[in-house]
Amino acid sequence: MDQIEKIRLTQFAHGAGCGCKISPQVLETILAGNKPDVFGNLLVGNKGNDDAAVLKLSESEALISTTDFFTPIVDDAFVFGQTAAANALSDVYAMGGKPILALAILGWPIDKLPASLANQVLEGARSICEEAGIPLAGGHSIDSPEPIFGLSVNGLVKINQLKKNNTAKAGDLIFITKALGTGILATAAKRDLLPLQALAPLYAQLSKLNSIGTKLGESDFVTALTDVTGFGIMGHLIEMAEGSGLTAEIQYDKLPILEHVKPLLSQNIIPDATYRNWNAYGEKTTIDAAVNPVESFQILPDPQTNGGLLIAVDPAGLELMQELLAQNGYEAFCEPIGKFVAAIGKGLRVVS
Repeated sequence: MDQIEKIRLTQFAHGAGCGCKISPQVLETILAGNKPDVFGNLLVGNKGNDDAAVLKLSESEALISTTDFFTPIVDDAFVFGQTAAANALSDVYAMGGKPILALAILGWPIDKLPASLANQVLEGARSICEEAGIPLAGGHSIDSPEPIFGLSVNGLVKINQLKKNNTAKAGDLIFITKALGTGILATAAKRDLLPLQALAPLYAQLSKLNSIGTKLGESDFVTALTDVTGFGIMGHLIEMAEGSGLTAEIQYDKLPILEHVKPLLSQNIIPDATYRNWNAYGEKTTIDAAVNPVESFQILPDPQTNGGLLIAVDPAGLELMQELLAQNGYEAFCEPIGKFVAAIGKGLRVVS
């Protein structure tokens, strides 16, 4: 076997994918006193918790700008590059936009890992950028203790098609475009406990572009949009709900969960970030007694990397939404998982 193939990237990092995000409580401390930007052309900045910054370019068009990077979630260098690239591009799609340009961000422990492995990471990212129809036009690299990779991405959006995560309305239906459980599967893989047949589906999900976000931006019946990443579906739903002054109510048995996840739960194979997310958002969540308390704890805060889009949809647009999903290969995600309701004191309610 080639020596490079024996190298396990995840063993060189303390975190994994979006699970290496700083915890929400620590992030609040870091950002305490951070004054909201007051630039007149800045449509979306640091005032809220949205997925990217948005700058008005003209009366009709805006620039979306974002950056995202993390430590390896998989051992395969090419797939790591694909995943990090797709995850960074997702922030543009989550604003309803279309990416136009990407730059690479690379940190590499040159005394521990061969440069040829970093080349594979870049090639993986380039393949995703080509799929998205944009150039990977340059970037910046440093010598770092752990491998780190991601992209800085720019995109465009028509201002009347810009989607934010805090504009849901009471009664809106909630959709998601990917199944949950990547944090659990990736943790099992790192511990050599993942069934071999589960590896290819995991890689496919991690590297799948959320490019349907551009079409969602063009859809008037979509009232709010975000993606599910390191804070799990629990954290990102609560951000949507609290930002909109509402409560998200979801049906637990309607949540799509990746194959091979549930057998791992009996062994309590979950990322450390699951506990971090629960500590941050558990007090903002009500879980009905009929919902399995152990399993819901394992699933709801599971950190996703390049997770699906969370979509708030006006009920009047239900059929149009289902048609859009089906036409774009999302037949398995055509049923809503819940709805937004008037605030009931907590950001998330989970029912059976």
